[in-house]
Amino acid sequence: MEEKVKTRYVLNPLARDLAVAKSPVDFMSAEVIGGVRGFHKGFKEYEMTPLWHLKALADVLGLSAVYVKDESYRFGLNAFKVLGGAFAVGKYLAQKLNVPIDSLSFEKLQSDEVKAILGDLTFVTATDGNHGRGIAWAAKALGQKSVVFMPKGSAEERLANIIKEGAVASITDMNYDDAVRHAAKYADENNGVLIQDSAWDGYEEIPRWIMQGYATLMDEVMEQLDTNHMKQPTHLFLQAGVGSFASSMLGYSVAVYGASYPKTVIVEPDEAACIYKSAKIGDGNPHAVGGDMPTIMAGLACGEPSIVSWGILRDYADAYTSCPDELSALGMRILGNPLKGDPKVISGESGAVGMGLLYALQRDEALKDLKDYLNLNQDSVVLIISTEGDTDVDGYRKVVWEGAYSYDK
Repeated sequence: MEEKVKTRYVLNPLARDLAVAKSPVDFMSAEVIGGVRGFHKGFKEYEMTPLWHLKALADVLGLSAVYVKDESYRFGLNAFKVLGGAFAVGKYLAQKLNVPIDSLSFEKLQSDEVKAILGDLTFVTATDGNHGRGIAWAAKALGQKSVVFMPKGSAEERLANIIKEGAVASITDMNYDDAVRHAAKYADENNGVLIQDSAWDGYEEIPRWIMQGYATLMDEVMEQLDTNHMKQPTHLFLQAGVGSFASSMLGYSVAVYGASYPKTVIVEPDEAACIYKSAKIGDGNPHAVGGDMPTIMAGLACGEPSIVSWGILRDYADAYTSCPDELSALGMRILGNPLKGDPKVISGESGAVGMGLLYALQRDEALKDLKDYLNLNQDSVVLIISTEGDTDVDGYRKVVWEGAYSYDK
């Protein structure tokens, strides 16, 4: 029998070295964060998603506290992605109207007056599901069109949810990165507007807006910690696909905490670990992973780092991990079957892998060096972000009910 791939990792001893030149985090200035949060508060559907305190789990793992930000409640869309996509759409429309975005509410963007000025627009994107659903939702709310391309292997349920939001959507025979190129070509040839979190030379502004849009999530965490008199995180586990979400959360943390930002671990599926690969090669440049990238973590199955994200991850993350699917499944089961007194969290494959890794770090001797490097102990306060709920219900049940992808350390 072929041996299972174990968790691999690369350490970044320069992350805390203040003498080393770092990528700027001014894209997460207080002014930007305030504008992003204000824009999202203009949605009638807006409310803060829960920040759960898993006290019993923290005791079992020998930690001071474990917090889980639960994005399954976001706008009724079961995932966080809409935060970035909707903000990028808003920024694009504000630019087209030649007005600052803080003068535009989502309600105003829906008005007949604005629609008459903008005319008919078509927003185009490639997605495994969550990002595309958010773009389709925003386009529909604005009375505009959307076209969504999905990589091969995408769940039919995710496709159906995108179509329900009014998009013209299809599953292609391409991997994610080729689907992105196809979407870009389609937008160029059909006068569409590409809204993609992947960035490349010549396409950087909109991906940066998407990164800024995610800031609402971490800003809510800060507010919730303060309101509920909770301890500040010492450790942060962040999933990475192309890196936009992870660099957004990390950039926010550095901008707010300065040199005392939480120790940060980047988490990827081993079949699509482009950030891990880039860190391991260690020449300072982003490197791609090719092929089909078969992983249950569909939202992270991206082979090419975003060039506007890579610098932040390279310069500030403390460690980069490449994780087997079994760790994601483990995290799903831990969150979905809580200890007495802890809340239940429905977390999908791409949302739960950070929890699976945290558990493994506290239980698996093979990861002791990484645990010690991160100084995970009884004083540690860990923040996990569950970025999605059960966006593929059949897949979720196979893991949580039927025990698929069992973890054997």
